[in-house]
Amino acid sequence: MDGGMESRLDGIRRSYNALTERLGDPDVIGDSKLLQKVMSDRAQIEETVLAYEEYCRLKEELAGAKELFQDAGDDPELREMARAEMKDIEPQLDELEEKMKVLLLPKDPNDDRNIMLEIRAGTGGSEASIFAGDLVDVYRKYISSQGWQAKIIDESSGESGGFKNIVMQVNGDSVYSKMKWEAGVHRVQRVPATESQGRVHTSTATVAIMPECDDVDVTIDAKDIEMSTMRSGGAGGQNVNKVETAVDLLHKPTGIRIKCTQERSQLKNKELAMQMLRSKLFDMENEKREMEERARRGTQVGTGGRSEKIRTYNWKDSRCSDHRIGQNYPLAQFLNGDIDPMISAMIMKDQEEKLKELAEESGAS
Repeated sequence: MDGGMESRLDGIRRSYNALTERLGDPDVIGDSKLLQKVMSDRAQIEETVLAYEEYCRLKEELAGAKELFQDAGDDPELREMARAEMKDIEPQLDELEEKMKVLLLPKDPNDDRNIMLEIRAGTGGSEASIFAGDLVDVYRKYISSQGWQAKIIDESSGESGGFKNIVMQVNGDSVYSKMKWEAGVHRVQRVPATESQGRVHTSTATVAIMPECDDVDVTIDAKDIEMSTMRSGGAGGQNVNKVETAVDLLHKPTGIRIKCTQERSQLKNKELAMQMLRSKLFDMENEKREMEERARRGTQVGTGGRSEKIRTYNWKDSRCSDHRIGQNYPLAQFLNGDIDPMISAMIMKDQEEKLKELAEESGAS
């Protein structure tokens, strides 16, 4: 391990110890928001500190084994015992060093955020809407398996089932860190339920993952907003059809239009519409920044853009192909909502590229 990395880890350990001390401070204990922040800050670096402390412990043991080997003189039994100990410790140190390199990689500042998940039917007519509905089912299963909470914000049903468009709010622990890898164009190849000749069709659906934000992250000028109200229609009691609770919001500079009908009060629908707009504007700015960063890095992981085709689902071969990493998975695994292995593979690929970039920068300097 080089001196720069060791110095950085020492600094993180000092911060961790200082945060641990603050947990016993009466001023912190008496302020629930401050206590939550201190606990959160401490939790974010805990894994790094524990790995570093284990590394330091093993390093001491290795130094002791080397000293024993030197002092053993002509005692073959002692020398062999020391050699075996060194042989056992060295790979553990290498493994911990690699782990810490990954833990020290720059973190996406949005990883801890909740998200707005938007799925839009693409090319393929009614079959695209049905496929969008299939994606909704997959993500609902995955969201449930992660212990997250999902709530539909807006939806437009397809003529033969599924959805033309659906927006869900997903809350939980570090939702964006995992779901961001699902953004892009998903393509399906299968015989649609609406196909009478048995021909295979290709349809698409686009998934957008927008980190949730507040008015501190995105400032919206009131004069840029054009808003109208209407009756919601559908279930929800007499109030739904008699009172104009639904909101239709237009952001004039970007042309983004949002309709919100889910809540039974106009105020709540307006709040949700504004929340969706902030997330969309924040996501646009984010995507622009990420594209510039990826272009600078020359990354091979994928653009992460809305237009990037990320996966193909082939019903005939029961195969799900991720084009970003050139890997196939069983289709049944995806349909069951078991997408963690696919997401983990993407995270590993991204980490490998960042580590490679760091190595190249270190070599150049």
